[in-house]
Amino acid sequence: MPKMKTKSGVKKRFKITANGKIKHGVAGKRHRLISHNAKYIRTNRGTKVLSDADTKAVKSWAPYGLD
Repeated sequence: MPKMKTKSGVKKRFKITANGKIKHGVAGKRHRLISHNAKYIRTNRGTKVLSDADTKAVKSWAPYGLD
């Protein structure tokens, strides 16, 4: 049987932590930031950890893990 392929978007957008959780960038930080208040911009700085419900789906898109 051939190997399963990893979704190419997942390779670019997610990283797996040492504990097996998934880090991702926060949406809504690229442009039109003047319409967001300072608290929104500040709290969405950096990266976040994906919720457990979404982690299961993302791990299925990367069957051999992410490097």
